[in-house]
Amino acid sequence: MKNSGFIYSIAIMALLTMFCQCKPKEHSSDSKQGNHLKHPNVVILYADDQGTLDAGCYGVKDIATPNIDQLAKEGIKFTQAYAHTVCCPSRAALLTGRSPQRGGVNSWTSCTPKDKAGRNMSLDEVTMAEVLKEQGYKTALIGKWHLGATDDHTPLDQGFDYFWGFRGGFIDYYTHRFLHAGWQRPQFHDLYRNREEIFEEGEYFPDMQVEEAKNFIRQNKHDNFFLYMAFNLPHYPEQPDTAFIENYKDLNWPRSSYAPMIATIDDRIGQVVSHLKEEGLAKNTIIIYMSDNGHSTEDYYNWNESYGGNGGGGYTGKWRGAKGSFFEGGLRVPCIISYPKDFPKGEERNQIITNMDFLPTVCEVLDIPQPKNKLDGKSILPIIKDNAESPHEVLHFMWQHMWAVRKGHWKLIYKGHDTTGKFSTHPEKEFHMPEYYLANLEDENPEELNYADKYPDIVEQLSALHEDWALDVFKGSGYPDPNKEDEVGKQKSKGSIKL
Repeated sequence: MKNSGFIYSIAIMALLTMFCQCKPKEHSSDSKQGNHLKHPNVVILYADDQGTLDAGCYGVKDIATPNIDQLAKEGIKFTQAYAHTVCCPSRAALLTGRSPQRGGVNSWTSCTPKDKAGRNMSLDEVTMAEVLKEQGYKTALIGKWHLGATDDHTPLDQGFDYFWGFRGGFIDYYTHRFLHAGWQRPQFHDLYRNREEIFEEGEYFPDMQVEEAKNFIRQNKHDNFFLYMAFNLPHYPEQPDTAFIENYKDLNWPRSSYAPMIATIDDRIGQVVSHLKEEGLAKNTIIIYMSDNGHSTEDYYNWNESYGGNGGGGYTGKWRGAKGSFFEGGLRVPCIISYPKDFPKGEERNQIITNMDFLPTVCEVLDIPQPKNKLDGKSILPIIKDNAESPHEVLHFMWQHMWAVRKGHWKLIYKGHDTTGKFSTHPEKEFHMPEYYLANLEDENPEELNYADKYPDIVEQLSALHEDWALDVFKGSGYPDPNKEDEVGKQKSKGSIKL
């Protein structure tokens, strides 16, 4: 009888063991490794030259974008998201949360290590990678840099632990050569792993890029990481995944050439997001998807071969403009933010936001200090969570001598370019715009009419706002305001107005 209690205890333990073995296993990807981390991972999916409305969730019917649409269902879609009008300033603003002029980016940065002084973003700029690296994040840029190509101005010099991609503006997807220099030099190769030039000719760049991203995620899934996935897509040359060409062959030219490029980036975005889910990291990852500027209407024929954007192909709806323009079609871009663990799902926000807002927003989500550099971006966490008002009363844009100011429904453009192009549904106009162009965004056909002569007081008011802004952002940048230089100064100024 002395052993009866012991035997009873053994029986109870056996029953408990059987119960635990019979309990259903968790199959949700969210139960895997990764959700124990204190902070969320951060992934930026930055498209290159994707049109203002070129995704199904923005109303496009003739191009299928199931992965971008799914991201919108899992997050928040923004309808008034602003980047910049061309690549370099857009990427500077994104990474630093500051007007690009503060870091010396008011013209093209270098695309080749042979370019020396004056064509790099200042190393005094503090990037999102540097901020997150201080918090113990593993950081990687996979894709396009375009903020300086000299060996001492690479992503590795601005907080990224790992870099795989190209330093310049774009590359051929198979030869990995920069095509955009016919007036200066022959094509040159531009593909690197960290600081080492690598040669993989014949391999399709988007496929290599996705594999690099998967490897980085896999290797760092037990740590917090920041992945800046800077796509070359849908930027020219228009070399899409051939699997998508047949789907769009019946569209009008050049939409038929551009559409497979959108399908290609949508597919590659889907591959990256799916991999996050497979690794059990999706719930605890902030995903930011955005385009760097509007679609391209460029058309280039270097070496007697066309490789440009074929004069258009993107869709902007009621908005005029495209890449290289301060009209809405050049600045207003698709944007989605997803963070399943903490952000609303399947919602839309119509407030003004900018790509400079992402850095301060990430800092607020993580509850970490912002950089000491003065930021122009604002945290949009109140917009995300509570549908609060936009923190931006006035927007400023500048590129070389051109600038624009938006306040309310008025936008003033100075010495602008109209890149709307002949394939748009909007009437084609002269490339060089009037010196002052005052547009009303509330018109039935926004930005079609110039009100500068009718409302000189508004022109004066917005011009004064720009003057104050320019004095602030050029101070300490190492570069003069190009509109304040005399002829001698223009000849001596650093950089170039041509790539």
